[in-house]
Amino acid sequence: MSLNPPAAEAPPHAHAPSAVLSASSAPVASGSTYSLPDLVCFAHLHWDFVWQRPQHLLSRFAQHGRVFYVEEPFYHADDLIEPHMEVKERQQGLKVLVVHLPQRLRGQEAEADQAQADVLARYFAEASIEKYIFWYYTPMALAKSRHFRPVLTIYDCMDELAAFKFAPPALREREQELFERADLIFTGGHTLYEAKRKQHPDAHPFPSSIDKAHFGQARQPMPEPADQADIAHPRVGFFGVVDERLDIDLLGQLAAAHPEWQFVIIGPVVKIDPALLPRHTNIHYLGGKDYQELPAYLRGWDVATLLFADNESTKFISPTKTPEYLAAGRPVVSTPIRDVVRPYGELNLVQIAATADEFGRAIEKALTQADDADWRRRTDEYLATISWDQTWEQMVHLMQQKLRHTSTSGAGA
Repeated sequence: MSLNPPAAEAPPHAHAPSAVLSASSAPVASGSTYSLPDLVCFAHLHWDFVWQRPQHLLSRFAQHGRVFYVEEPFYHADDLIEPHMEVKERQQGLKVLVVHLPQRLRGQEAEADQAQADVLARYFAEASIEKYIFWYYTPMALAKSRHFRPVLTIYDCMDELAAFKFAPPALREREQELFERADLIFTGGHTLYEAKRKQHPDAHPFPSSIDKAHFGQARQPMPEPADQADIAHPRVGFFGVVDERLDIDLLGQLAAAHPEWQFVIIGPVVKIDPALLPRHTNIHYLGGKDYQELPAYLRGWDVATLLFADNESTKFISPTKTPEYLAAGRPVVSTPIRDVVRPYGELNLVQIAATADEFGRAIEKALTQADDADWRRRTDEYLATISWDQTWEQMVHLMQQKLRHTSTSGAGA
């Protein structure tokens, strides 16, 4: 895999989706050449669902070599099919791999894992995947992959998965095994890094980053999306997955206390009952949107929010939407998520509010903030220091160092 570190952010039309839904094209990089083997990623997230950290990073790897993205298996409703591989080609030639299994293997964990391992081994032989890096987002994939021999093993720990709703009981045990196997640990934020660094000697924090050019489109005139056009102002927005991390009680309290504000919620509802969502007349659930549409929605908001609950699932998150909102030029109010407080709250770029009353007062202040030249200047100075291209290049550098070391020492991954 020949890798070229990006010289600069790509133009808006070239960026791949991030944060809400749907896929498009990825940025094109240029520069001096890096070299890495094939990359095989094991993920718990569907490639085509929400475009976030894995897609940002792996679409960049795929510009320069072969990337295989292994999803969770698909179980058929009957027992007639034999285990087999489905291959779907996506951006930059990246291949999404889905093992199809018969219904009889559902709930038979050991047998299902062995069937997946066998299908993967056959595919590796057919595709001549011989020298490869394993890149994990879920430790649960170890059961179907631990018998392979990668030259390098990466665990990109983007969340504290064990704290999420419906997390597998064995996840913590598998994660400990992955820490023992991994050559490098990347974490999705500084708080998560502080929790994981004691478990591995080579851990590195890589917080959520930004495609500035794409979201910067929201600072320019854009057509108003049809389903938002008739919503009155002021508009207070949120985009992202609507799940157990969203503070629906806070949303309901704000909507009830401020009928003069319109709350626009964009994103798919998963893992929670939609019937539990507050249904005030000034809350507008617009569903998931294509990534390319997000700047146009943001353009029409007066304030952007991070309405996250204070629970186990949010303790270690580093929301990608924080810099995305700021790149769009929107004032931001957030609950006290640690990786938002540090650095955004401490730098006075984002307002932090813990209660409904505090949040309401912060929104009132934010409604006057868009024309604050000092806030905008400081925001842009900070955003100039981060990008997904920079994150990707730093990861490549660490991987190359580790590969050179293992090659020199003669040690395997």
